[in-house]
Amino acid sequence: MYEKIQETASWLKAKMPTHPTTAIILGTGLGHLAEEIDVTMAIEYKDIPNFPISTVEGHSGKLIFGKLGDKDILAMQGRFHYYEGYSMKEVTFPIRVMYELGIKTLYVSNASGGTNPNFNIGDMMVITDHINFFPEHPLHGKNFPTGPRFPDMHDAYDPELIQLANTIGAEKGIKLQHGVYLGTQGPTFETPAEYRMYHIFGADAVGMSTVPEVIVAHHCGIKVFGISIITDLGVEGKIVEVSHEEVQKAANAVQPIMAELIREMVRRS
Repeated sequence: MYEKIQETASWLKAKMPTHPTTAIILGTGLGHLAEEIDVTMAIEYKDIPNFPISTVEGHSGKLIFGKLGDKDILAMQGRFHYYEGYSMKEVTFPIRVMYELGIKTLYVSNASGGTNPNFNIGDMMVITDHINFFPEHPLHGKNFPTGPRFPDMHDAYDPELIQLANTIGAEKGIKLQHGVYLGTQGPTFETPAEYRMYHIFGADAVGMSTVPEVIVAHHCGIKVFGISIITDLGVEGKIVEVSHEEVQKAANAVQPIMAELIREMVRRS
């Protein structure tokens, strides 16, 4: 796998028009942030050696190089999920490639179900910590030389980036919730009993991505900022039937505010 990572990185390095140190993973309903990027090159995943191909509606499957404001960035428009049948090594393959390309800071976004009774649909939750509920660990197996065998995870979500988000939110009047994200394999949305259990465990939101990517990024020494759009509620008395289309709709409604926050964070970091 490490040889494939290096092969893919070398292939991209030969084509890269810029050398960004900042990357963004654009999650469900948030791919439109790509419209904020002055694109210099976009490559479909299917054309990149060894890259998985995204199969989920709303994830277009492109690697984008360009500028967000005046900053060179790399953006993944569409991510890979464990529930699609990929192994954790495949899910996190792009993060390993990012490290080889010189990425130092990663912004991760997702759509999630809120378990905190103080949350509302459309809230943005800054991720302060996570609970890993995936059945396979992304660092399982032989250790990669990018980090220690037993990485410490107490600051997986960079405190300085969280503070920067809070500062920008206060300046621009952007409401930000804060909380713990629980990552589970999916693809089913949670039952009411599961929502209750996850909240008891300490989760404020639950989703089907992000945690594996963050673990690998942290293992590589990449600083991470994570944010969730609360697209449905798993709070007793507020639980309603939910579909993927409704999740996308709720995420899209918040996208302009998300874009403003991320754009300003990238500019200042």
